[in-house]
Amino acid sequence: MTIAPLSAETIKNFLYASTATVSMQMLKRGFRNTAVNGARPVNPKAAKLIGPAYTLRYVPGREDLDQPPKPSDSPSAQRQAIEETPAGHVLVIGTEGSTSAGTLGDILALRLKVRGVAGVLSDGAMRDTPVIGKMDFPVFCTAAAAPPSMTSLHPAETQTPVGICGVAVYPGDVIVADEDGAIVVPSHLADEVARDSFEQERLEKFVAIRVAQGEPIPGTYPPNDETRALYQDWIKAGEPSTG
Repeated sequence: MTIAPLSAETIKNFLYASTATVSMQMLKRGFRNTAVNGARPVNPKAAKLIGPAYTLRYVPGREDLDQPPKPSDSPSAQRQAIEETPAGHVLVIGTEGSTSAGTLGDILALRLKVRGVAGVLSDGAMRDTPVIGKMDFPVFCTAAAAPPSMTSLHPAETQTPVGICGVAVYPGDVIVADEDGAIVVPSHLADEVARDSFEQERLEKFVAIRVAQGEPIPGTYPPNDETRALYQDWIKAGEPSTG
């Protein structure tokens, strides 16, 4: 399955907006279950994550199938994902919420980073979090765990739908994440959601300036016609920090 990369304009718009803003734009379109709550950035300084999803699905492990790795092993779905997730994409790992073993460690995370992958989002755990926590590479997960994945997990397949913290992620869906968590945006809506998220974020920047100057909430947030007119004047003036 070929996944189209995001346009530079869409990436720029998503980078400008917070996940809180993207979540509101999804709600305006009738989507109420898009927020991946519970997955947190291992390194809070590397928490901005944007890109189409490449998925990896784990199932519970079984002793006859999941053994410590050997060089002679056939490529697993996990190793396939490490080597095939396209640059600029997000590796999304579904584990059915299992946190008893790590889905990735520092070396595999480093390989993804070197290959240009945008980052990782998992509803499971990560190993080597003290090292990953110092990497300039966004990795979101729900826990830390020392045991390797084959202790209790089996990498079943790639590029199929997965559930992450109760949210469906299909290959190609766009992941937008920051310190608040992650939002899943269907690929066909990505451009317009990014565009409208940028506009909402810019408007709320202006609103925050007005509120800081003592303006009351009624008529300011949400903005009435007068506030919107002042907002347009503010844009024409170059968006000064003083409003």
